[in-house]
Amino acid sequence: MTFNVYLKPMKHVPVLREEVQNYLNLSGGEVVVDATLGLGGHASDLVQKIGAKGVLIAFDQDSRNLEKAKENLKAYTKRIHFIHDNFRHLKTRVTEEGFTEVDAILFDLGLSSPHVDEASRGFSFLNEGPLDMRYDQRSKLTAYEVINSYAEDALAKVFYEYAEDRSSRKIARQICNQRKIKPFETTTEFADFLNNILPKKQFRRHGKLNPATKYFQAIRIEVNDELGALKDALKQTMEILKVGGRVVFISYHSLEDGIVKHFFKELERPAASPEESVYQTFGEAIVEALTKKPVTPGEAELAENPRSRSAKLRAYKKLKLIPKI
Repeated sequence: MTFNVYLKPMKHVPVLREEVQNYLNLSGGEVVVDATLGLGGHASDLVQKIGAKGVLIAFDQDSRNLEKAKENLKAYTKRIHFIHDNFRHLKTRVTEEGFTEVDAILFDLGLSSPHVDEASRGFSFLNEGPLDMRYDQRSKLTAYEVINSYAEDALAKVFYEYAEDRSSRKIARQICNQRKIKPFETTTEFADFLNNILPKKQFRRHGKLNPATKYFQAIRIEVNDELGALKDALKQTMEILKVGGRVVFISYHSLEDGIVKHFFKELERPAASPEESVYQTFGEAIVEALTKKPVTPGEAELAENPRSRSAKLRAYKKLKLIPKI
């Protein structure tokens, strides 16, 4: 089956652009990591801020995004180290590029515009595409395999944990029954099936959001091990960030945001050392939260870029070295 249909692309606009620059607070000559390069929207701002003597280390696991970003950033390529890899290998790859520490790091998590706009990538059910959902085409696991091959218990676990759906076991059972008759082949076929079996109350609860959205999110997270990669990257972030360095996260659903929030909350109030615990419960803060609560897009940005509606930004400054674990 061949899929050549493309959705009409939306204008590529970096989410929370001014806020990212404000919290990163970059200076000329700094070394910065863009852990999620995408098409290079934020990277263009970063590389201009750090100037001719600065260095940008840019990660993306999607080879197509990487090539498009290189074209978009061709005026600055001498200052950019492009890395085709998942940010879960952050420390290793930054070290291989010759840097033991960096001044700032940006994580703009989730989908990039081409993933949604190119139906052939299989991320969206707005137009027919294959059940793929891989960021990195070198990966083996696809959405087709998850939907058509996972055992019922495993599929229910994916929906329960990543779609946060209490009816996950019932939904998984119906999917498994249907695929015995005929495997699911396309995004629209699977979305139509979901919308026919999901409780009608979900339509009311989600309002304008198609109920299938949460299930597509869950499968995408499973295919790309998104939460596992984020957890792997967090500790490495603190290991390579300089004291005084800044890190910014933009997340698009509560699962990502929760992982970031709880990781850094423990560093804001780390457990006291055995010596300190005689006098106090918490030790000296390792990070400072620059955002007391998540920053979200304003009305003007939402009007220009509706896809930014679920974005939440958190920013932190490293105050001291993280203890060896």
